Amino acid sequence: MNPDSGTIWTVIVGLGIGTYLIRFSFLGLIGGRELPEWLLRHLRYVAVSVIPALIAPLVLWPAATGGETDPSRLLAALIALLVGIWSNSVIGAIAAGMVTLYGVQYLVA
Repeated sequence: MNPDSGTIWTVIVGLGIGTYLIRFSFLGLIGGRELPEWLLRHLRYVAVSVIPALIAPLVLWPAATGGETDPSRLLAALIALLVGIWSNSVIGAIAAGMVTLYGVQYLVA
């Protein structure tokens, strides 16, 4: 079933308005006000919870392998985690993970 272009554009415009309203609720309505301490304390953990939720499926069920767990991706994620903890550097963790992933894939293939 292929939706017609009117339906597609309705969905696109609706999602655009929805995301604008979500952002406006923080920036426009409460952007100039002081936020309560309990809310600021909770907002500190947003990135800590969102980033692993985005990365875990890409490591455990990558599309490149048809959804099968790949040992090279698991090793690269582990190395990136360890380098990130050891060095406190996001760029270092990303670089170590990339070098590990491509290095192991090169050696295996």
